[in-house]
Amino acid sequence: MGRKWANIVKKKGAADKLKSQVYTKILFEVTKAVKQGGDDPSTNFLLKVALEKCKKNNVPKDNIDRAIKKGLGGADDGYEEINYEGYGPNGVALFIEASTNNVTRTVANVRVVFKKNGGGLGTTGSLQFVFNRKAVFEFPQGELDEDDFTMDMIDVGAEDIVLEDGFFTVTGPMEIFGDVSKKLEELNIVPDESGLEQVPLTFKEVDDETYLTIMKMIDLLEADEDIIKVYHNIEFDERFAEL
Repeated sequence: MGRKWANIVKKKGAADKLKSQVYTKILFEVTKAVKQGGDDPSTNFLLKVALEKCKKNNVPKDNIDRAIKKGLGGADDGYEEINYEGYGPNGVALFIEASTNNVTRTVANVRVVFKKNGGGLGTTGSLQFVFNRKAVFEFPQGELDEDDFTMDMIDVGAEDIVLEDGFFTVTGPMEIFGDVSKKLEELNIVPDESGLEQVPLTFKEVDDETYLTIMKMIDLLEADEDIIKVYHNIEFDERFAEL
């Protein structure tokens, strides 16, 4: 990938979000993980990660239990998962993951953000050659030897192991999520971030104005309670850190 993943998915203003909204997004991850792999965190690594996020953010146990029950099919509140794909100004690609009980409302809100900022929504699949869903892990290097650790990750199927600014970023096909998780556990490594992410396959170089506009769009989109996560494909430049 050539760039640290954390730079590419830079978020702004996350700390200012309402606690209830943070809960909603984390609990969505719990429900989704249970739907995909069951309610046992010892075998469902996505669920284990989501539960760790719940713990870090002090999500109430009752809320977690309801999210697990919903994932098992014990409750249906009419929500469905849906993705939106489009382009912002200067051809920057934006991939949006949402969970909504009113698709008409959500797509209208998303369309307004794109229209007001010089972008437009595309059709489903229009970004299939721009993003690819992959397993992503990030954590400090600590005492790890770079060469030995790189070989360990290659052995379990990782495609890209980058060490930058004292942090490892490991990516690979989403099918290896469990194998990498097990290996990290063996090495007593608890990732700061791990999950299935939309990773850019191609990157876009942009000027400062475009970068700021895209960050504004991401903030507006993620302020919507229906939006779970927004990805972009801007080529990171050190100067953006000063904006």
